[in-house]
Amino acid sequence: MDLRERAMARLEAGETSYEVAATLKVAVSSVIKWAARKRRLGSVAPGKMGGHRPYRISGGHRAFVLSEVERDSHVTLHQLTAALAVRGLHVHPASVGRFLHREGKSFKKNHSAGRAAQAEAGAPTRAVDPLSDPH
Repeated sequence: MDLRERAMARLEAGETSYEVAATLKVAVSSVIKWAARKRRLGSVAPGKMGGHRPYRISGGHRAFVLSEVERDSHVTLHQLTAALAVRGLHVHPASVGRFLHREGKSFKKNHSAGRAAQAEAGAPTRAVDPLSDPH
């Protein structure tokens, strides 16, 4: 019998959560959480862990994003995110960026995209005057 099931059997027999925890050498919070899980789900079996989550941008949304990128190669992640939201798919701009990376699309800035110009040389800044003694 699993430790969780033994704990629930003891609780159902009338022991307190503290007594069960001490007997089975587990944290009281674990016994309380297992009991809450049993009440909520009818079982103390652990939930599923890990696994692959399907990509949110797929199917028609995938085709839409790729067509937008083909139409305007300078479209921003925020513009694509807003366009997807209008279509009913709410994702973070980082999700759009990861999608584009998986699709082999690159949007790195380069020199031809324009950078900020170097600041003009102006009058030198004035030196800071020393503080006078307040006393």
